[in-house]
Amino acid sequence: MKTKGHVVKDVKAGSIAEELEIEAGDILLKINGQDIEDIFDYQFFEEDEYLEILIRKENGEEWELEVEKDYDESLGIEFENGLMDDYRSCHNKCIFCFIDQMPPGMRETLYFKDDDSRLSFLQGNYVTLTNMKEKDINRIIRYNLGPINISVQAMNPELRCKMLNNRFAGDALKNIKTLYEGGIEMNGQVVLCKGINDGKELDRTIRELLEYYPYMKSLSVVPSGLTKYRENLFPLKPFEKEDACIVIDQIEKWQKEIYEKHGQHFVQASDEWYILAERDFPEEERYDGYIQLENGVGMMRLLETEFEEALEKAEGDDRVIEASLATGVLAYPMIKKLCERTKTKFPNVNIECYCIKNEFFGESITVSGLITGGDLIKQLTGKKLGNYLLLPCNILRSGEDVFLDDVKLCELENTLQVPVNIVESSGKAFLDSVTGNGKMRINDNGNFVYIDVYNRHKDGGRG
Repeated sequence: MKTKGHVVKDVKAGSIAEELEIEAGDILLKINGQDIEDIFDYQFFEEDEYLEILIRKENGEEWELEVEKDYDESLGIEFENGLMDDYRSCHNKCIFCFIDQMPPGMRETLYFKDDDSRLSFLQGNYVTLTNMKEKDINRIIRYNLGPINISVQAMNPELRCKMLNNRFAGDALKNIKTLYEGGIEMNGQVVLCKGINDGKELDRTIRELLEYYPYMKSLSVVPSGLTKYRENLFPLKPFEKEDACIVIDQIEKWQKEIYEKHGQHFVQASDEWYILAERDFPEEERYDGYIQLENGVGMMRLLETEFEEALEKAEGDDRVIEASLATGVLAYPMIKKLCERTKTKFPNVNIECYCIKNEFFGESITVSGLITGGDLIKQLTGKKLGNYLLLPCNILRSGEDVFLDDVKLCELENTLQVPVNIVESSGKAFLDSVTGNGKMRINDNGNFVYIDVYNRHKDGGRG
């Protein structure tokens, strides 16, 4: 049975909560006589200038505390669960679901399917709206929680039910209208499945979602990711070069029409389509401020733009760098191009680029974020790696030095006998990394220290 209230994890020094003698382990029961469901209730009530807070101490005593404070002033409480509630799992069985295509034996958290509108607001996750009740929609409108990122897939209700394997999925589309009428900003996503929701169905989806502009701010179209573990799943086919060209032409036709009417392009094709079609990425202006960047829309264009700006400002020299870089199939052409561009100002910087094929999930998976430590070890062992190896930051589990398959970063370094530098996502960070500027992780008998690579190199040290 779920414990009533919310356990306090920590209290900030000098905060109102500390002054009130609220401590770690205490339980928040109510604010102003109201139960607190989650972080949004808490933040809503916390803003008030006068609060009555009911706390249960660890010895069982209940304290009712009165607080007068400035509007928006924080109480300074951190809770054990950042959401202050259980995560809501997905009840759909989408025909393209990536989690259903995972191999057995991986860590348990990788198999959890979230479909929580609160995570959409907090972390940018995409939700289907299928497990939301009228109360949930009303709370979003009441608290003005936006933008909400919505996995639409299709505006055809019957088709959406089929794609999500949920008989309520079509009815859930009505929530988009309710959010629109409530003035909530939204972003949409279509995971395109060949022969299912493409072609005329994609036209219908774009046309009907456009009715909710400007609160529906943007729509991204991304290809379904298919791993080699699709046994007994819906028979989906991969997109080919010709298919990608058709999708791009279709989207760019809509962009032209929408821009003439609204001054925005609204619908965007993710980077994968342009790489598969072997076409140049759109100019920066067509990305409408990179509104769907986290969904893989415009990442390559932004990286190149930032890199070129940083390279133009850089003062070139004759430094000697011998290093290596590994990335996924999707980003490899652009990354290799940028490494070659570096030599226009740093002619003695030599970066050996390696394209890592995803043998773990299957070679149709091309993004760097799904590369495993095992594939890196297998494909880089015995290769020329230079003084250090560069890897993209999205290749590791968030906040940890661990790959998707639980191989630790130090294991990779020890096996390959080369230190690894994790490259941040900006173009300037990329230039700094390949030219040896900035900080570098060095595995020193299991302990990581940071050094300036180029200066260490000049001094004759490792790196």
